[in-house]
Amino acid sequence: MRLRDELPLDHRLSRVYGIGAALCGLLLLLFGCLGFAGSLSAFGTDGTRIAGLSTNGLLSLISVLFGLLLIGAAMAGGNLASTVNIIVGVLFVASGFVHLFLIGKDANILDFGMSNVVFSFLMGLLVMTFGMYGRVSGGLDHDNPYWRRRHPEQAVREAAASRPRGAAVEVVRNQPAER
Repeated sequence: MRLRDELPLDHRLSRVYGIGAALCGLLLLLFGCLGFAGSLSAFGTDGTRIAGLSTNGLLSLISVLFGLLLIGAAMAGGNLASTVNIIVGVLFVASGFVHLFLIGKDANILDFGMSNVVFSFLMGLLVMTFGMYGRVSGGLDHDNPYWRRRHPEQAVREAAASRPRGAAVEVVRNQPAER
């Protein structure tokens, strides 16, 4: 199964993907900018805290970059926002697991603490949820564009079965003659 562009551009799910990406992106951008405002050293691991999370200049830079990426995806909207949300969410969850094992070690160059790990897990799950909403599920409605794309033969059969017999012929006969 591949995530492709099955969703029409004006579909209501595009708003969910875009709003989710924008909100999470703004939160990350705010955190990164607060880090830059605090004049943090790039690789400092002295436990400087901003908004309850330990941070340094490098983590602030990464936060700003991911925030801008999510905001850019929100502006693009549609399937791109959904796909970016899913990928960024997976990266955040993976980062949480990696940094869980790096706490207290010299390799912890982003100065992650336990609060950062929890934030990374929660942000990752939130962003992934926004990206997967209405797109990944075992119970998608049959009128969902993703379901129709994954089950084309059954979608054609259901569309034909729901159309009254001879409906296409009647529509053609009832149209006014061209002048």
